Amino acid sequence: MKRIYIWGLVVMTMVASSCKLGKKYTRPELDLPETIDGVAGDSVSVSGIHWQELYQDTVLQNLIRQTLEYNKNLQAAAARVKEMMESRRISKADLFPKIDAQVVGEYKDAASISHTYGGKGLLSWELDVWGKLRWANQAALADYLGSVAGERALRITLIAQVVQAYFELTALDQEYAIVKQTLAARQEGVRLARLRFEGGLTSETSLRQSQVELARTQTLIPDLEKNIRVKENQIALLAGQYPGPAQRGNGLQQQQLPATLPVGLPSQLLERRPDIVQAEYKLRAAHAKVGVAFTSLFPKISLTGKAGLESSSLSDFLKNPYYFFGGELLEPVFNMGKNRAKLRAAKAAREQEEYAYQQTVLTAFSEVSNALIASSKSREIRTSRQNLEKASRSALDLATLQYINGIISYLDVLDAQRSYFDAQIGLNNAIRDELLTTVQLYKVLGGGDE
Repeated sequence: MKRIYIWGLVVMTMVASSCKLGKKYTRPELDLPETIDGVAGDSVSVSGIHWQELYQDTVLQNLIRQTLEYNKNLQAAAARVKEMMESRRISKADLFPKIDAQVVGEYKDAASISHTYGGKGLLSWELDVWGKLRWANQAALADYLGSVAGERALRITLIAQVVQAYFELTALDQEYAIVKQTLAARQEGVRLARLRFEGGLTSETSLRQSQVELARTQTLIPDLEKNIRVKENQIALLAGQYPGPAQRGNGLQQQQLPATLPVGLPSQLLERRPDIVQAEYKLRAAHAKVGVAFTSLFPKISLTGKAGLESSSLSDFLKNPYYFFGGELLEPVFNMGKNRAKLRAAKAAREQEEYAYQQTVLTAFSEVSNALIASSKSREIRTSRQNLEKASRSALDLATLQYINGIISYLDVLDAQRSYFDAQIGLNNAIRDELLTTVQLYKVLGGGDE
């Protein structure tokens, strides 16, 4: 009868523990816009575009793979995921009974003869009558899933960073080639100016001015070489390597990226952006901790039990079984309002995470809008820069011909050379910026994780 009573008590407490006090989590009202920056969205989104499909330069693809495998921050994020996964298992284990084994053997000398041999199993189980342990398990689960989303967000960021650094490096290489080409033109200009001056065709002013332009161009070389080395070191750091030269693939003008990317629906952005997902899991964890604090106001019920064998003689060890089963109720009576203060603090922490989540959503939509505007305008800027570069080149050709025929002075040629040089650099920067706006748009739309 005692055993029936005990097992009946266990079943009743397990049934009672099926309820859970506290409010169920609901996502905050966001009042999302119908479109993103006026762009009509559909079910198609960047989630279907793998980064290998977007970035087709094989050298760049290898750099991305190295970054995803060896970047130290990403490795630390992966370790963080493992930590949160084990923490969740620890929290989940608290829902189940704890069973320990204990073996005892005591022997005293002849002056005080005493022999004790024993072996017993110990059972302890905190009954989750109010749902405290389940709330804690939900908080641990949210922390784990949030760490997974955080790792995804870091992957997307690292892919964008290495692609951006690679395009900036190729742009610096192209600028370096333009400067070297201009330097050769300046050297030839000095040679021609000296010949014409020595031949009495021009004044010394033209010669000195050509030498000034040559010296000014030469000053650009060391700074560019420095910037190239620094950018190579940045790429090496992203890839988890020591500083060193970076391999090159296609030149800047050979890089081909789509002019537009599918934006998708506003609601899809909440699921595609891992930083938004992570922010919501932080909110879920904070909500679950409110549940833990609330249920801590109620009595804590624990079951304990012992069963084993004990004897003063090894020969009679198996003949003396015993067991014990009991329960304990711990009711918070007076602690200077500590538990209620914990509840208020947990609610305040949840409120902070709710505002942080809303701010993350607002920031995401703002980033997408800015990226769409930049992507649209960058194409216009590149077109205008191309037109300027063509016009400047034609003007330089004409000025050179007129100078040779003695129609204009060498100063006019130098002005045309400066204009063409600036136009070349401007076009190079415009091509780079157009590529980078696509990289940024892909990132802020949540692409690059697959």
